[in-house]
Amino acid sequence: MGVTGPIRVVVAKPGLDGHDRGAKVIARALRDAGMEVIYTGLHQTPEQIVDTAIQEDADAIGLSILSGAHMTLFAKVLELLRERDAEDIKVFGGGIIPEADIAPLKEQGVAEIFTPGATTTSIVDWVRTNVRPVAA
Repeated sequence: MGVTGPIRVVVAKPGLDGHDRGAKVIARALRDAGMEVIYTGLHQTPEQIVDTAIQEDADAIGLSILSGAHMTLFAKVLELLRERDAEDIKVFGGGIIPEADIAPLKEQGVAEIFTPGATTTSIVDWVRTNVRPVAA
């Protein structure tokens, strides 16, 4: 495909969850690793997140969800990406997500889930390896 330049990642906080410290830590780690990061801020709708990812020509969307609405919010983001013919944008996420929900999320199309305790290094390494790997 010939895509050049840094990996572009939208980091988003969908829904009513008001705790964004973890998302900011991840955004900074990705930025410090040389990626371009667009942090959307709190209380974003799936529509706003997908619109931002498409407008910013993002390679990936990282969702941070602590509210328990992960099954609904991930599904909606994936559905909107399909509707907008933007399935090439990888979706990964983290937060308070029960182990039992990880496999169903991956079956829906979520590329990876990071649970509490995941290191910023492991997340950066995963993004480098799995998002536009030719750029790594």
